[in-house]
Amino acid sequence: MLNRAIPSLLLCASLAAQAQAPQAQPKPAGKVEVLWLGQAAIRLTTPGGKVIVIDPWLTKNPKTPAQYKDLDALGKVDLLLVTHAHGDHLGDAAALSKKNNAPLYGPAGLCQSLITLGELPANLAIRMNKSGTVTPLGPGIRITQVHAEHSSELVWHNPATDKDETHVGGEPVGFILELENGFRLYHMGDTGLFGDMKMIGERYHPDLLLIPIGGHFVMDPKDAAYATRELLKPKFALPIHYGTIPQLAGTPAEYQQALGDSKVKVFAIQPGEKVTF
Repeated sequence: MLNRAIPSLLLCASLAAQAQAPQAQPKPAGKVEVLWLGQAAIRLTTPGGKVIVIDPWLTKNPKTPAQYKDLDALGKVDLLLVTHAHGDHLGDAAALSKKNNAPLYGPAGLCQSLITLGELPANLAIRMNKSGTVTPLGPGIRITQVHAEHSSELVWHNPATDKDETHVGGEPVGFILELENGFRLYHMGDTGLFGDMKMIGERYHPDLLLIPIGGHFVMDPKDAAYATRELLKPKFALPIHYGTIPQLAGTPAEYQQALGDSKVKVFAIQPGEKVTF
């Protein structure tokens, strides 16, 4: 009798354990909104309504629409990401961080310089490094730094001497963002081609690339198309970092042509326009 009862007891215990086990929460079905503001500046609104601003060169950017030169036009900003120290990426990041009491994440050397130079307090300039993953907006949004092939000196104007100084800017990076609904985007910052783009594609499977195509300082349209088609293989691509100055002569049309018969959908939008996924 005892032996026959054991399977029934085990079954009951199993069912009870299943009933008590935490159920996986469904991912939110909200949309991802990407607003391009010229050069590499992006305002990202996540499915859960969080606002992340990346590389906010706005007030002195000739391609930023006039309304967004007023930093209040961005609305409440929850988080800032900066890929490297060059002025056309760092831009207004410190001002936005202080205005919104929003943390700024960037290369470790850059954030340390911002603290040392008195541009930001340590609680707002958050040091991290490549391959590090952080969740400052909660576990539903994961942000990872990855490599970028570029430079990153910080040119800082010293108000005491009225002269420019060069300071440590850390190593340039890109950012992988995985959002609440599982959508993944890769803001590549400024970069040339590098072989580990293939590894980044295989490891993180980005849905959307924010990819520089202007050439001279970054990939030109042909290199950007190669990275897209052969190495990263996203579903979508949004060209950035072109047309702001004469040297950045690459165009979305050239990028699209270089992609050939690739099935990647390219969004060639104007500064101030947005796409929703």
